[in-house]
Amino acid sequence: MTLLDPIKRRTSVRDFIDKPVEREKIMLCLEAARLAPSACNSQPWRFIVVDDGQLRGKLCDAAFSGIYSANSFCKTAPVIVAVVSEKSKFMARIGGMFRGTEYHLIDIGIACEHFVLQATDLGLGTCWIGWFDEGAVKAILNVPQQKKIDILIALGYYNPARVSSEHNREPIDKIASFNSY
Repeated sequence: MTLLDPIKRRTSVRDFIDKPVEREKIMLCLEAARLAPSACNSQPWRFIVVDDGQLRGKLCDAAFSGIYSANSFCKTAPVIVAVVSEKSKFMARIGGMFRGTEYHLIDIGIACEHFVLQATDLGLGTCWIGWFDEGAVKAILNVPQQKKIDILIALGYYNPARVSSEHNREPIDKIASFNSY
């Protein structure tokens, strides 16, 4: 197997089955995220894993109601992971200011992709969620108000026959070139 295999299999899952995810598998996903590179080795992330059914239900009811109800499918996921932005190291923040780049968001993206690729390799499905009631999630998970929750990841088992594996990506020659634009 090559790394390209789980990359090709990874898809956004919006229909989970009612089966708990083993803690060992969650820990492997977290370990993959932990090993992600980051600007100046800042590691500007914290992962809050919600696998308690009662708390997850309360979290999902609050996070995905009203204008956020488009993502209410997350209520079927047995695990929700909240990704909290932590402060980058001073040099990464300074470099980001000069470049106009928020490196901590890139870093979190890399860590989350490591997480979801590990999940895929373990036979689990995931979906990145950016549209949710952040204030409600912070309150339920006791996240300080000055912190930012940029991403939620829905995680769980799913029926592959009920999920499209169609990626509909642009061909290589439309997205890449060598030696000039």
